Amino acid sequence: MSDAADGAHADVTTFDLGFLRAQGVAPEIVDGIARFRDRHPVPAALAGRVPRPTARYLGAGVWEQAAAALLSGRNVLLEGPKATGKNVLAQNLAAAFGRPEWDVSLHVDADAASLIGADTYADGRVRFRPGPIACCAAQGGLGVLDEVNMARSEALAVLHATLDDRRIIDVPGYDLIRLDDATRFVATMNVGYEGTRELNEALASRFVVIAMPEPDVDQIVRLLRDRFPRLTGPAARQLATLFDEIRMKCAAGELSDRVLDLRGLIDAVALMEVGLDARRALEACVANKAFDAYERGLARDVIDARLPRSLGRGRLFERG
Repeated sequence: MSDAADGAHADVTTFDLGFLRAQGVAPEIVDGIARFRDRHPVPAALAGRVPRPTARYLGAGVWEQAAAALLSGRNVLLEGPKATGKNVLAQNLAAAFGRPEWDVSLHVDADAASLIGADTYADGRVRFRPGPIACCAAQGGLGVLDEVNMARSEALAVLHATLDDRRIIDVPGYDLIRLDDATRFVATMNVGYEGTRELNEALASRFVVIAMPEPDVDQIVRLLRDRFPRLTGPAARQLATLFDEIRMKCAAGELSDRVLDLRGLIDAVALMEVGLDARRALEACVANKAFDAYERGLARDVIDARLPRSLGRGRLFERG
């Protein structure tokens, strides 16, 4: 453990591992996560970085693959199209393993200094100011490398020694930073998005790659009812079926992926829960994600065809 872990520790085990058991995740893997949390307590100063997800990832098979990779000391690459829950799973993994999380957006302008750190002037001298990768490495965190296939080669080259068996960061002019035993990285990527590129073989070999499946209607129903316990079963299924219809129209080229937004669906239900009617909530959170007027109209037509105009809050939620 790093020096920062020698002080007071915080109890950050708010993620109930019983959820994984209920999902059907193998007992050996769930027990392994529990032992990992016991071996790697989090310093109190970093407790605020351990996420508390509002949405839980559903899917025992993917959970088992990802958790087994992290338990064995590997890093994980979550690859898949939009609305497959890549970032939700990454946050859930940090919470389940009880790790402080550093989110790193690997956009095209990210360079080595923004990832590892750079010189700064403080107290009359030049000091090294660590970046998110260096902080995550030293503090036993879980680093989420978002859209890893958008980063330019200079930034990715910095990660090679960090992600392989060397587990080091060589900062020119300073000592080596050695990764804490608990440090792991989870990368996400979409294939074919504007600005993305093919991931080079050297970097891909440093990850266990998980192809994220698209959630089916039943999984979306479970996700919505898990997030909104008072949402009725029929309402959840109607909304999940609407989302599936939007996905099919996107696959057929009738709509763009802008409106295929699972976060948007969840946001819409949150608006419904506080009193906004379903059609206007879905218009604001889903249809209006299309900025082309014609496409926006098509998305509204899909919503109107699926949801009756009379669908009010009283038919969506059970009385509290």
